[in-house]
Amino acid sequence: MTSELPEMRASDAERERVAELLREAVAEGRIDMAEFDTRLDAAYKARTHGELEPLVRDLPAVGSATTGLARTDDGDGRGRWAAKVGQGPATSKWALAIWGGFNRKGSWTVGPKFLAAVCMGGGEIDLREARFEQRDVVIRCFTLMGGVHVTVPPDMDVTVRGFGIMGGFGESGEATDVTPGSPRVIITGFSMMGGVGVERKMRAAEKRRLKEERKKAELEKDRLRKELD
Repeated sequence: MTSELPEMRASDAERERVAELLREAVAEGRIDMAEFDTRLDAAYKARTHGELEPLVRDLPAVGSATTGLARTDDGDGRGRWAAKVGQGPATSKWALAIWGGFNRKGSWTVGPKFLAAVCMGGGEIDLREARFEQRDVVIRCFTLMGGVHVTVPPDMDVTVRGFGIMGGFGESGEATDVTPGSPRVIITGFSMMGGVGVERKMRAAEKRRLKEERKKAELEKDRLRKELD
C-alpha cells in the first residue's frame, strides 16, 4: 500500500514571488486586469505549492515561482546563514529561571549545546536573529511548573523531541523549505506540569519587507486599473 506525501506548504515569500510575476505579466500585456485581479487574489489565499503553480504556469520564469522563493542574493539563501554560522564563541550556554524569567534574543551567539531550566517561572529563547558557533545545536529544556518559549524562523532545520508529564512540548507556525546552510537545531528535554513551545515566526525585517511589497502591489494594481479605464 502506498500513501501520498503531504503537499508542500507555500510561504509568504513564495506568494509574494508569484504576485510579482503576475504584476510583470499584466504590465507586459500577457494577462488583462480582470485576470490579474483573480490570480492575485488566489495567490494570496494559496496554502500550498499546488495552488500557486497553476497561477503562473503559462507565464515566463515559471520555474522560479515555487522553488526557492525565499532566496537571497546568492540564489539559495546560503549567504544569510554563512554569515551567521561559525561565529563563535558562544555568548550564552545556559539560562536559569526560578520564580522569575530569562530571555535570550536578538543578536546573540548560540553554542553547540544550550541548557535552559525553569522552576515556577518562564523563559524565552529567540533564534531568529541569533548567530551560531557551530551548525549542529542541541537545546535542552527542563521545566517544572513553568515554561520555555522558543522562536525560530520558518526556514530553519528544527527537530522537537521533548516529552512531558502533565505538560509537554508543542510546535506551531508554518514551516517552509529548509534553507541550505541552515543550522540543524534539536530541541529536547523534559517538562512536568509545564511546557515548552516552539513557534515558527518570520523575522521582523522580513515582515516589514512583505508589508511594503503588498502595499506596492496595491498601488501598482490601482495604477494599472486607472490606465486601463
